[in-house]
Amino acid sequence: MSKAFVNEDAAAEVEAEDDVDNGPALPAGARNLLTPEGHARLQAELKHLRHVERPKVVDIVSWAASNGDRSENGDYIYGKKRLREIDRRLRYLMKRLDIAEVVDPARQTNRDQVFFGAWVTFENARGETPTVRIVGVDEARLEEGEISWVSPMARALMKAEEGDVVSVRTPQGLDEVEVVRISYEGP
Repeated sequence: MSKAFVNEDAAAEVEAEDDVDNGPALPAGARNLLTPEGHARLQAELKHLRHVERPKVVDIVSWAASNGDRSENGDYIYGKKRLREIDRRLRYLMKRLDIAEVVDPARQTNRDQVFFGAWVTFENARGETPTVRIVGVDEARLEEGEISWVSPMARALMKAEEGDVVSVRTPQGLDEVEVVRISYEGP
């Protein structure tokens, strides 16, 4: 957007919106690792936003703009806002996919240790035995049991073998967990 035709407050708002990303930040100097599944999921989201969502919202905004007064036109105002959100997410996905390094866990030769892409079942001090998969920052979904490789849990589990006990810093304090199972094929 050209800043020549907007006031300073509006220009600052546009700059602030451009600075906001739609995902987690990578730690300084960290590589953007992705599993093949995560890479495909992000590419599918990019394609969906570009070819389905954005054209749909553009049609709504065009229709709303043709109705006249835009200052009190809710479809126009909310459509433009949604269009900015979609464009911001598109920029974010394109940048992250450009720097992505796809790491295929199936090619892991040392399957006795925990590395990127591994499914790890562990037992904590409360006797619970959750299974997590160590994945990239952009593809982590806790509800699916996928945790980022830069998370405290993943960092503690890295290079551990079955039977190893590792210490993990949690919000409740230090927790000891024992690695029960490591798999690169699935849970």
